[in-house]
Amino acid sequence: MPVVLTSREAGERIGVSQQAADRYLMALDKEGYVTRTFGARKQRLLLTPLAVDLLRKEYHGYRRIFEGPAKVTFRGTVSSGLGEGRYYLSQPGYVVQFTERLGYTPFPGTLNVRVSPSDMLKVGSVKHWSGIRIDGFQASGRTFGGATCYPGILGGPVSHLIIPDRTHHQDVVEFISAVSLREALRVKDGDGIDVEIREA
Repeated sequence: MPVVLTSREAGERIGVSQQAADRYLMALDKEGYVTRTFGARKQRLLLTPLAVDLLRKEYHGYRRIFEGPAKVTFRGTVSSGLGEGRYYLSQPGYVVQFTERLGYTPFPGTLNVRVSPSDMLKVGSVKHWSGIRIDGFQASGRTFGGATCYPGILGGPVSHLIIPDRTHHQDVVEFISAVSLREALRVKDGDGIDVEIREA
């Protein structure tokens, strides 16, 4: 929601002069943290998505200090992917890192879980958590992107949520494990599944 006020009013709220407040607002606008629309006497200030993301990151940092590692829970639906997970998880450049950093060699395939829009917002918050980094690499003349993993609890074997740096999924999250999660959890497409994700 935008805020409408003058530079003087902004300065009074943060305890600086009108000139200093105007400099701060100009800098925030230049850095892409706020948008300013000028009226006859006042300006309309609106935080950009970049600013909101930064504030969420700050919020999570303080929350971790006072409340400990974060976790989110939600219920999703098992769904089929495009089979890309099998290809990527079989790449030696990934396998070595997974084995060293997660403590297991992943089964060549992911468990895809479709998530509601409201729960996807919860999942989106994990990008501010401390996770287990999997670095990108080059092989066979192509570039493979990096990803970040977070411990996941699906009521079965040890697993991790994996979030690629570049992903096209809008409502699906992927989990990896040392075994086939579909077989271990005895689930099929359309089955509901309870998920908990924890900060590493």
